[in-house]
Amino acid sequence: MNKYIGVLILAFLITGCNNQYPAEQLDHLNGYWEIEHVEFSKDSIREFKINENVDFIEIKDGTGFRKKVRPEFDGTYTVTNDEEKVVAKIEEGKLNLYYTTPFDSWKETVIKAEEDKLSLKNDRGIIYHYKRFTPLLSDYEEKK
Repeated sequence: MNKYIGVLILAFLITGCNNQYPAEQLDHLNGYWEIEHVEFSKDSIREFKINENVDFIEIKDGTGFRKKVRPEFDGTYTVTNDEEKVVAKIEEGKLNLYYTTPFDSWKETVIKAEEDKLSLKNDRGIIYHYKRFTPLLSDYEEKK
């Protein structure tokens, strides 16, 4: 009997450690993110091997923006004119991101936000999986 209780407690501890608090998730959002794959359903996944653009997210005090940027070989970025205003709200134990542009508005829920991984779910149930972007030439130095 004690063996079953121990296994049950261990199972609760393992699953409980995987849950993130929304405030912790918010701490990991800022920075450059590269799309890895999009999960339309469990049976329909689109992989992205190469990305011309990455998302740059900056949120301070619950508000900020997300922009598409194009990494250059010299370590700089070409910034697009597209900018989505973002408001981050913790609601019912989840971190929700509310986006607005002059043309549309929508919501995404943060599923996972860690140092190197980010997963966002939109209102249609589509899950976007990102990895932290690292430049190809991170130690680029021009030699004369």
